[in-house]
Parts: sequence; C-alpha cells; structure tokens
Amino acid sequence: MKREDVLMEALPYIQKFHGRTMVIKIGGHAMVDPAILETVIRDAVLLHYVGIRVVLVHGGGPEITAKMKAMGKEPKFVLGLRVTDGETLEIAQMVLVGKINDGIVSLIAKWGARGVGLSGNDGNLMIARKMEVQRVKEGGREREIDLGYVGEIESVDPAVLHTLLESGYIPVIAPIAIDRSGGSLNVNADIAAGEIAIALHASKLIHLTDVDGVMDAERQKVYRRLSLADIDALARGEIITGGMLPKLEAGLRAVRNGVESAHIVNGNKPHNLLLELFTDDGVGTMIVR
Repeated sequence: MKREDVLMEALPYIQKFHGRTMVIKIGGHAMVDPAILETVIRDAVLLHYVGIRVVLVHGGGPEITAKMKAMGKEPKFVLGLRVTDGETLEIAQMVLVGKINDGIVSLIAKWGARGVGLSGNDGNLMIARKMEVQRVKEGGREREIDLGYVGEIESVDPAVLHTLLESGYIPVIAPIAIDRSGGSLNVNADIAAGEIAIALHASKLIHLTDVDGVMDAERQKVYRRLSLADIDALARGEIITGGMLPKLEAGLRAVRNGVESAHIVNGNKPHNLLLELFTDDGVGTMIVR
C-alpha cells in the first residue's frame, strides 16, 4: 500500500475519534524496555495532537517483580493478582509512582506534549477497599488466601482528569488507590484502567500487552472481534486464564457500562496502537457489545 493510501485509510477514523476520550493501559514488556515504551509514548502524543483526549494508565509488574527479587522477596500471584504485604506495597509505590510514572511524564515532554503524573490518591481519583479473602483450588482442594494490601475499586472521581484534559494535558495514572481511612492499596492496573474509562465515558479502553490479543486454546489464532457472549463462552471453556483474566474482566465491564469498545493489543510491536485505531483490519482483539 502506498504511503498516501495509508493516510487516507486513517482519515475517517481520525475524524470519528476527534474530541473523544481514550484510556490506554500500558503494560507488559513496555515497562522494562525503554525503546518500546518510547515508541508507545510517541504514538500517544500523536493521538493527542490529532485531537484525541488521551489518558494513560500504566502497570509495572515486571519492574516490581525484579525489585522484589533484588530485595530477597519471592512474588506470589493468585488469579492474576499480586499478593501484597506491607513491604511489597512500599516496593510497588516506589516503582510505580516514584520511577515509572515520572519516566512516562518525561517522555511525553520529550515528544512535545504535557503530561501530569497522578496516582489514585490524587484528588481522591480512586477510592478502594481491601479485597476479600480469595478461594482457590490447588491439587483438587480449596483454600483461602488473603491478598494483603490489594484493593477493589469502589469509586472513581474523574474531576481532576476532566480539568487536566480540558487544559490540554495527558494524565498518567499509577495504580495505587486510597481507602476510606487514608491508607494506600495496590490495585490491578487493568481493572483501574477499565473503571477510569467508565467514569470518563470514554470511547475506547485499550490494553497494550505482550500478546497479539485473545487467542484460541492452541495459541494459533487471534480473535479479532469478540462480543460479550463470545467471551462468556471462552471463559467457560477455560481458554482465558492467568493475566488475561483481569484485562477481559475490565474490558467486559467497560463495554457493559457504556464504553464503545475495548481492545487488547500487542504493545511490543512498533505503532500497533495506531494500526489498531486507524486501519480497517486492526491488529488486536476488539470487544464490542
């Protein structure tokens, strides 16, 4: 395809999305590979300059895991969620708020836009409660596991985000929330992105991850378009497991609550974010009502 044809294919999508809000969750290898992260941020800045209201939510799982191991702590996960004791919470805050968030804001500035770093504590953006004990099956036996300082989001107040977006800033949000007694809780970044998308009445929720989308049991085929009923069937067949569960949970809830579509895209491949949004075929999985 000629370069001019690529631009013309993008035109109707640029027109459609102008002035719309998109929540983009950055995760996976982009959090540990500076070159990949910089490409993603360049794409986000481009979206900003074609008139899309961009909100970035980032994870940091690989960096948190690396820091934990460096400090002699072995990470544990249950149902795709990190078990978080007090020391792990401090590590998560240090990595997410002190390092990754600030780094993303700096990259936004490098590429000519203005970013503002936030966590859920800022402006009471995300209020959470401690997650209840989880029941899991291991070796045919069921047992209860306390995830520690892991939160379930109770409410999102998007007022600070509206203020920033209307002033031309790109908000960058770390997934740390505040509880009603003023303490901090680690919340899953996929779920946080979904709740923020709902609160903002966003047009799209986009998860950038390490896989090409939702795949079949043999991991050979990528489902390009899934309805809510399709995903229910996949979940019953236990095709969807592990870290994909929170992404699909967030996407399903977002679409059920007014977000037009949710997308799962491989963020490791250059400019996949743009290809998913501005081409007819897309490159990931789109979830629609």
